[in-house]
Formats: sequence, structure tokens, C-alpha cells
Amino acid sequence: MTLLKNYKSQLEYIQPSPKFKKLINGQIEAENFPGYSVITPPRDEDPQNSNFYQYLQQCQGQLMELLGTSLMIPVPNNSFHFTLADLIWESAFIDASQNHPQFEEKLRSCIAESFQGLSISDNGHQVNWQIFGIIVMTRAVGVCLVPKDESSYQQVLKLRRSIYQNPNFIALGIEQQYHLTAHITLGYFGEIPSNLDIPGLADKILELSHQWLGLTSEMLVHRGELRKFDDMISYYRESDWPVADL
Repeated sequence: MTLLKNYKSQLEYIQPSPKFKKLINGQIEAENFPGYSVITPPRDEDPQNSNFYQYLQQCQGQLMELLGTSLMIPVPNNSFHFTLADLIWESAFIDASQNHPQFEEKLRSCIAESFQGLSISDNGHQVNWQIFGIIVMTRAVGVCLVPKDESSYQQVLKLRRSIYQNPNFIALGIEQQYHLTAHITLGYFGEIPSNLDIPGLADKILELSHQWLGLTSEMLVHRGELRKFDDMISYYRESDWPVADL
């Protein structure tokens, strides 16, 4: 996904994100997009990764300069996070919460059950992931993450399996998200110009990606938290919601 040919092919099919809208005064507003995920603590609540997120903010700024403010809608850098496990969102979440009594309570209970039965410790080994380059998705752009070593990968895999293979979680009827494309979103696509220079832009993205690889810093993935979101810029939790220390 970080190869030049993939940048070119992806840029052919990028679309404006429905998660944001442009107001009459030109300001950008986040659309309603509710749901739940298991994520690392957002930047503002993760002092252990302050240097990493400061570097990522610089990456976001360079990407903004390259793509421009019309094409790229940046996410607030205080909401930067790594999604460890997608759970449920938008219409699926709205339908489930409206049609099933106490759906949210049951979901939180299932995640707590998964985390409680999780044996993730690996002799005190730290779970570290690192930037591997820019990732261009259909409606968003960010950085791709890869595990520093096999143990770091296996511990995240254990976390995901504890959720998706929990029979009570499966019984909630939530679609399983077994495929992980580890990334941190830096922005969403806004207005797509009709004369977008795809080959030229792909070359510049690759150049920027290589530049970041030479300076990349590591992210300590030390905690997974169940978080609720109403849109793509705010992720929150109550103090008694389940967490998993990695």
C-alpha cells in the first residue's frame, strides 16, 4: 500500500468523505457518525507518546501543504489514535441501539469480558509499532503502521481475537472485522479537483513517505480502551468502561 503504483491506483478512485460537510462560510463541520471502537488513548490523554504525536503532527502539516486545504480536511491532532479493533458504527450502530434493548450496555459488558480473560503479558515486552509510510484510502489519508517485532504484532492480535472470538460479542450480531490495516488517519478528502495531477501527486507522496521513513519514531501501544464516538473528531469514555493494559 506504500508503493508508487498503489498511490497512483488509489488516487484514481478517491472520493469526498461523507463524514464532513462544508458550511456556507467555508468552515468544515464533522457529520454525525456514531459508534464504538477499541483504540489507544487519543493524543491528549497519552503523554507516553508525546514525542511520537508531535512528530505525527509535523507529518500532517507537510501532507496538508502537499495536498492543499480543499483536498484534505485535517483531523484535530489532539484526536490522533491507533484503532486496535473496529466494532460498530453509523447505521449498524443506530439500528442496533434503537432496536435492541440495552445494546450499548451489552456491548460494554462483552468487551469487559474479553479484556478480563485476556492474558497479554509477554515477560514485560513493550508493544511498539512504527510508521511505514503514507497510506491513501478511498476517503482518507494517513500513515501506515507496522509492528516493530513479532511479539508486538502477536499481542495486538491477541487483543483483537479476545473480542472477535467472544461468543457473547458474536451473539450481538456485529460484523466481524478480522482484517487489520493498521494506520493513523491524518485527514479526510474534501473537494476532488477534476484536473488532479495523479502521477505527479503520487510521486510527491512517495517522496514524502520516504522522507518520513528515515526519521520515523516508535509508538508505544500500552493500552487499549473502549471508546464511543459521535463523529470522527471526538472519542470519549466513562471511567468504568473496560481497558486492556498491553
